[in-house]
Amino acid sequence: MKVIIIEDETPAANRLAKLLQAAGDEIDVVAKLDSVAAAVHYFQSSPQPDLIFMDIQLADGLSFDIFLQVQITAPVIFTTAFDQYTLKAFKVNSIDYLLKPIDETELIKAVEKYRQLYVKDEHDFSEKILKAFIEMSSSKFKERLLVKRGQQLTYIKTEATAFCYADGKLCYAVDFSNNKHLLEINLSQLEELLQPNKFYRINRHLLVNIEAIKKVHTWLGGRLKLEISPATDAETIVSRERVNGFKEWLGQ
Repeated sequence: MKVIIIEDETPAANRLAKLLQAAGDEIDVVAKLDSVAAAVHYFQSSPQPDLIFMDIQLADGLSFDIFLQVQITAPVIFTTAFDQYTLKAFKVNSIDYLLKPIDETELIKAVEKYRQLYVKDEHDFSEKILKAFIEMSSSKFKERLLVKRGQQLTYIKTEATAFCYADGKLCYAVDFSNNKHLLEINLSQLEELLQPNKFYRINRHLLVNIEAIKKVHTWLGGRLKLEISPATDAETIVSRERVNGFKEWLGQ
């Protein structure tokens, strides 16, 4: 079993490698990668491993950005010190999600799950991954967002939300009538809670509903610039690392 570890903390990567070697003689750690950039470069020029262990928060971004730049067909076991990314992890190739510090028993269970799921028939494997997702994640995308108005709380329907944007530490939702609402959560949390086929985070500050997009223009440096309605002062340029993912999302 050829394994790749994507982890930006060397001690954590070395410890995981030792735990994997103890979990089975057939496990061969063929590469340790410490960044999004290193992982993208590796997958552009190397064959897919049998299994990937992937930390979520890397020095140069979230490991989810890797999926936006290269195609990964190997199953993934995510490792992280934070649990707010669980739902997003299962939107990609994940078969398990381990919290740091990694418990040896939990690691062995995750590896065993891979062994049980993995078969040569790719279609059968994909169906088993989907079944694992359904069984392990009971999360539901939000239909309403909690809104704060002075000392009162109310809500806005997500289907009525044109876009959400961050302004410093505050986060706002703007509806299609151009009303602005102060939200109780931040943009990263919103990204996890909204339907991924309806909403896309185009940059660090803006999450947009596909129904709000009126035109898409090519921009400097291979980027894209959106015209959205209602109009906003927030930057509507799709960041370079998100362009490929945005195009795929827009055309799905």
